[in-house]
Amino acid sequence: MKRIVLFTAVLCLAFANGAACAQDKYPAKPVKIVVPYAPGGATDIVARILSEQLRQSLGQSFVVENKPGANGIVAINELVNSRPDGYTLMIGNVTTNAITPVLTPGKVPNYDKKVAPVTNLVDIPAFLLATTTNFNVKSVPELVDYARKNPGKLRYGTVGAGSYPHYDMAYFAKKAGDLDMIAIHNKAGAAGIINDMITGDTQVAFLNAASSAAQIKAGKLYPLAVVNGQRLPEYPNVPTMQEAGYSDVGTIAWQGLFAPAAAPKDVLDTIFKAAVEALQAPAVMDAFSKQNFIVVPSRSLDDAKAWLAGQITSWKNITTAVKIETAE
Repeated sequence: MKRIVLFTAVLCLAFANGAACAQDKYPAKPVKIVVPYAPGGATDIVARILSEQLRQSLGQSFVVENKPGANGIVAINELVNSRPDGYTLMIGNVTTNAITPVLTPGKVPNYDKKVAPVTNLVDIPAFLLATTTNFNVKSVPELVDYARKNPGKLRYGTVGAGSYPHYDMAYFAKKAGDLDMIAIHNKAGAAGIINDMITGDTQVAFLNAASSAAQIKAGKLYPLAVVNGQRLPEYPNVPTMQEAGYSDVGTIAWQGLFAPAAAPKDVLDTIFKAAVEALQAPAVMDAFSKQNFIVVPSRSLDDAKAWLAGQITSWKNITTAVKIETAE
């Protein structure tokens, strides 16, 4: 019996990353999930809901760490500079993990070789919103009319130069006849934009439905249109951007799970399977539904890779068509 125990111990040392030791099965210790924004935004909400379900299903803590800055570059660097063992993950979105690598490839060198998409998680419809503070605009045509009559006076909020709300509004301005509007960038994310709108410092913005719902209910923000394929059940009187005449304007904000590309394949498989199962848990489905998040898991790791490649190609096309100043 002692020989068997000794032999097993030798195997554990010889195959520390293999299946010889049950205690080495991933995850054997707490996992860090990096979020590229401050607490309270949609990405943070997704991370905290998912991390709790992963904790329950995998039996280890999944600790959310907020690393805001530079449209995701701070968080991405945290991910790619970590040990590629699956114990540092990232939940990012269309800005941080599709637009940023396109606009600033030098700050995320070899992004496609260092970052592996594990799965898409959710799609989040957005609103084109107006403040109700000293601003009486209640429809997209009224907004366009106001902007035309007041060139250079309409101020819109973004989460940073080169973020998708920035591109969305710049593209909207172009499609509406080259409206002259001023971009106000707020590094505090959605919460910062909302604060600017409530105080009247900015008048309009594209924001996701989850972040803006409370202030819409409070009457401080007014939804002019929704970026989605159809009207949202909770907002039956809010037209889609297509109904407003701008079918190709606006971004449905996706949230995805990412890992270091050099992580072992079996670990990535485990993370993928656990994440997809977590998305289907009743508690998670209910929590996401209340936030107007639409669950859209990838079918496989290869499917996730193809999905992200498609997103990056799409944003290369958009950033070529719409030229905006991205230096902050």
